[in-house]
Amino acid sequence: MPNRLAESTSPYLQQHAHQEVDWYPWGAEAFEAARERDLPLLVSTGYAACHWCHVMAHESFDDHETAVYMNEHFVSVKVDREENPDVDSVLMNATQALTGQGGWPMTVFLTPDGEPFFAGTYFPPQPANGQPGFRQVLEALAGAWDDRRDEVLGSASSIASQLRELNPVASSTTVPGARETLELLGKDYDMIHGGFGTAPKFPPAMVLDALLVKGDPTSLDMAQLTCEMMARGGLFDRVGGGFHRYAVDPGWVVPHFEKMLYDNALLLGTYLRCWRRTADHDGYKREVYENVIYSTVEWLEREMRTEPVEGLGGGAFAASLDADSVDIRGMVAEGIYYLWNPDLLVDALGEADGGWARQVFHVHEGGTFEMGLSTLQLHGSPDQARLTAVLDKLRAERANRFPPSRDDKVVAAWNGLVIESLVNAAMTFGEAGWLELARDAAQAVWDVHIDQAADRFVRTSRDGVAGTTAAVAEDHGALALGLARLAGATGDATWLERAVWLLERADRLFTAEDGGFFDAEASDELFTRPRDLTDNSTPSGTSSMVAALRLAGLLACREDLLARADRAAETTWPLVASQPRFAGWSLADALVLDEARRGLSPAQAVIVLPDSAPEAEIDRLATAAWRMAPAGTGIVVGRGGTEGFGHLFDDRTARDGQSTAHVCRGEVCFEPTTDYADLKTPLWSRC
Repeated sequence: MPNRLAESTSPYLQQHAHQEVDWYPWGAEAFEAARERDLPLLVSTGYAACHWCHVMAHESFDDHETAVYMNEHFVSVKVDREENPDVDSVLMNATQALTGQGGWPMTVFLTPDGEPFFAGTYFPPQPANGQPGFRQVLEALAGAWDDRRDEVLGSASSIASQLRELNPVASSTTVPGARETLELLGKDYDMIHGGFGTAPKFPPAMVLDALLVKGDPTSLDMAQLTCEMMARGGLFDRVGGGFHRYAVDPGWVVPHFEKMLYDNALLLGTYLRCWRRTADHDGYKREVYENVIYSTVEWLEREMRTEPVEGLGGGAFAASLDADSVDIRGMVAEGIYYLWNPDLLVDALGEADGGWARQVFHVHEGGTFEMGLSTLQLHGSPDQARLTAVLDKLRAERANRFPPSRDDKVVAAWNGLVIESLVNAAMTFGEAGWLELARDAAQAVWDVHIDQAADRFVRTSRDGVAGTTAAVAEDHGALALGLARLAGATGDATWLERAVWLLERADRLFTAEDGGFFDAEASDELFTRPRDLTDNSTPSGTSSMVAALRLAGLLACREDLLARADRAAETTWPLVASQPRFAGWSLADALVLDEARRGLSPAQAVIVLPDSAPEAEIDRLATAAWRMAPAGTGIVVGRGGTEGFGHLFDDRTARDGQSTAHVCRGEVCFEPTTDYADLKTPLWSRC
């Protein structure tokens, strides 16, 4: 008989719906049960694409005796970290404080008042490698709760009190210096393989965005090397497109194989920026970046787009693909869908192309992974036509394998990131179909997640059914950013109005006394209100809000939104100055402000189209503007007389029946131009 999780819209929670454990979803009901039964809560947090979450579920939660013990001695709660990022953030801080490390699955034990007294990550079923077995942990904690209750409660109260004092936010009125922050980044930079730090190595999309804003030779070299090495390594799925989560080695060869929507949304934007910043004479680099861009968009459309729901707009994008899949023996194995050996290449390609592919992809008998299998790296500069033909054949062959499962819940924030990157990609390369993908996703999220009349916005949905978890700050900021960018590309002010509604709602719900933003609304179940300024896997709620406020402020001619962005940005500056590697988008914003001090303040670029401009095509002058514009520019494309963008279209026309660019920076406007060759001057002129 299914438990309470069966009604959830989270695929991760539904994976546990038929276990004997009497799971509760996170919420008031679980805490009421804990108080009524006078038991501690066992809170297990994970996500659908997490390999070790599946392992612990099979070893412990599927075990009859363990389930019976959990039901007798604990109120057990399952949390999807992607659905409840505020809960995950608070409990992860507790886990890291108590153990010195973090990760998923995360197991935290709370008093009925929600205060933590013990935490860990993965526990084996039996003691192993110096770790206690999960059943041992349960018995020890149940015994402590029964026999040493005062000690447990005192410890929990002390831990909660200390955690409330962690990471106090301090604003600064001084924009962090570009030279100092870039020097700090340089200390962690891997000059051989690109990226930062050692293994495990995560793709640093947001830090690369900041380096590309700066654009000096050193910053550009760091960004270009990292983008090229990630694209050449096994981190990138060159057969199917898209990036895996992270690499377990410094050289990006062997990944952890899950694919996350947010990673690919951010990396799509990063590779676009890198492509724009790379000179034409570096043709092969640009080709590498362009291949990543096109194959990633194709992967998003082919594998991550959810089915449109009748009457609810187009398809949004699913959350992730699992790391595990089933091999030919029927066994579940990590990464098996993506791996090859020499014989498999020859079987798929024939002797000639198979031998060539072995060399190009560095596939050898020993393998780079387990069982003699290898990821496909890209060595040298192979013939592009032959490479394309080989990859097409491998894609067809791989289609016969069992694919990894998909977590098809829709997360508002991650879709906002995808929408923004798709719009930028569409406008940069003149791909009208990509713009339609962005528009469809925006409509789908708006239709399902938001009810303006009820002032309701939820974070997740599945199959067109809205979840119950309220949207957090990052949902408001990231979705508003995507909608504002879509408004600029289409000239449809409805999207801008919706972006502004989200920003004003977030200002009401999440504003802190210092002008920054909390991550979520206050909760009776959490012992502290989360506020994390770091840009980790995704941009923080604050950096997302700042980016959206700046773009919407430029496009709507709203000085109040721009001033609101300034106040929030100041709360990030101490982190930017001390730990820029963990504040990528906030650093990028600070670097734009640094450029503004030297005369290159964010511009407003209005591309006025003639009435004869085709509806279904992207204008060449608009594409040129998207390719050339410095970071922070607000671009809007529309016909003369377009309304809803403040004064941007007032008295501005298409000259001589041609698309015309009108560029202003602050109070200074430049001579309108119809020639994309002349567009760089007003976009980059300092004043």
